[in-house]
Amino acid sequence: MGGLLQTIGRYLPILDWSRTYTKATLMDDMLAASIVTVMLIPQSLAYALLAGLPPEVGLYASLLPLLCYGLLGTSRTMAVGPVAVVSLMTAAAVGGLGLASLEQKLAAAAVLALASGGFLLLLGLLKLGFLANFLSHPVIAGFITASGILIALSQVKHLLGASVAGDTLPELLEGLWLARNQINLATLLLGSATLLFLFWVRAALAPLLQKWGLSARSAAILAKTGPVVAVVAGVVCARWFDLASQGVALVGEVPARLPALSWPQLDWALWQQLAVPAILIAVIGFVESVSVAQTLAAKRRQRIDPDQELMALGAANISAGLSQGFPVTGGFSRSVVNFDAGAQTPAAGIFTALGMALAVLFLTPALYFLPKATLAATIVVAVLSLVDLSILGRAWRFSRADFLAVASTIVITLLAGVEWGVSVGVLSSIGVYLIKASRPHLAVVGQVPGTEHYRNVERHQVITQSHVLSIRVDESLFFANARFLEEQIYRKVADNQQIRHVILQCNAVNAVDLSALESLEAINQRLADGGIKLHLSEVKGPVMDRLQRSHFLTALTGNVYLSHHQAVAALDEEDFVI
Repeated sequence: MGGLLQTIGRYLPILDWSRTYTKATLMDDMLAASIVTVMLIPQSLAYALLAGLPPEVGLYASLLPLLCYGLLGTSRTMAVGPVAVVSLMTAAAVGGLGLASLEQKLAAAAVLALASGGFLLLLGLLKLGFLANFLSHPVIAGFITASGILIALSQVKHLLGASVAGDTLPELLEGLWLARNQINLATLLLGSATLLFLFWVRAALAPLLQKWGLSARSAAILAKTGPVVAVVAGVVCARWFDLASQGVALVGEVPARLPALSWPQLDWALWQQLAVPAILIAVIGFVESVSVAQTLAAKRRQRIDPDQELMALGAANISAGLSQGFPVTGGFSRSVVNFDAGAQTPAAGIFTALGMALAVLFLTPALYFLPKATLAATIVVAVLSLVDLSILGRAWRFSRADFLAVASTIVITLLAGVEWGVSVGVLSSIGVYLIKASRPHLAVVGQVPGTEHYRNVERHQVITQSHVLSIRVDESLFFANARFLEEQIYRKVADNQQIRHVILQCNAVNAVDLSALESLEAINQRLADGGIKLHLSEVKGPVMDRLQRSHFLTALTGNVYLSHHQAVAALDEEDFVI
């Protein structure tokens, strides 16, 4: 019985944290939820606009997903909902289908959420959360930077009141140039004023509030409410000055009702078309979400379970698809605000969902007069903080291979679109890993004078013996790099005819697979044919266990030594006796 409860608790973290839930925790969670709700309303509307969907869809995507994550998630402060990059990917995926009617686009967005959620759920059940590690963070940063540029440019049309089509940098720039004569002056003035206000809020409001006596935490939280003020001001201006009559585009009627639960029509052709975009959205969303969750958890000495996070995000996306929403993930800015506001448990997300439900029922009539330019300005200000071109300089200085991966991801995303960009990012990450893994670092080592330590002969003044070749292997050995080790040893032996012993220092070798074992056997035999003995030193226990299951140690021409110094000393003594 205890084992069953433990298993259930692993899949329902709420059973764990709810046991110690107190009144004080309740008050902290409710306060955080109220702050995040206020912030989430304009964000949900804006990201629905970015995804090319009606504004209420963003509100719907901020209801059930929050409830599901609150029940299943392991992060105490993660705030799930629509985010900029995933919204852009949704727009690219749905827009690429060439659908004519709004109903078809809504169905496609729901299918995208369902497929993405199903893929995440499958990975969670199979405990494959580690696969996200193959997408390097520099590549993710490059993809997000390029996406931020595309998102900002895609919203310029709403700031100008012009009609612009396109998903890539060349298309958007060409569209903006062709639309230069369509600019609506009232829209331009409103959008520019909103942009200036939001940039001022982001840069100057928090320091100003601190000068007035507020704490740094309170000032930072209040500064995050700038988009809400902008939305209210936009609604008031649009209604007071009748901006619609001057050509300013408004959000229009937003249904004051909760979404009905429904399963999208089973059009298998549609599911097949959206399968790849759904997988890409799932991967990007999961990596972004887990990065945020781990960062915030570390600040409170908490931990998250990546496999359970897959389950929670999968369920959140499935619920979004069933409730007329679109793909969601953990949002960085909202989660930070949730954390700073004092959220203690995932119940804060559940309370946020209740707050969003009340907003859908009672506040949506006021959104009729909300200018789209105002929402566009909030998106531009939010995503420009994601743009970090300095990653190129850091990658160039650190590693040329990483630079090529980051640069190619940015360029392809800008020129070919987000789907191609993330695909290249994934392939680049794997490619960089394989290149590095296939060429393990090998160092010829010698003795540091007066010590028993051995270091790289190219970096230190060390003592070497002309008849002994000591090579330190700094990677695990497997099929991709075993032949490289063979070639390097043969080359070094061929360059020095005095060598009679080769010692492989294996203190950094954590594993040896069957291909690497065969390479070691080939090295042993070929060296023996040339009158050279092969020795191993500092072999780790698990590696030795594997070697003992084979015939390699029996056929080994040399010995296995506990330390490299013992190996060198023994061989010196042996040669001296001879």
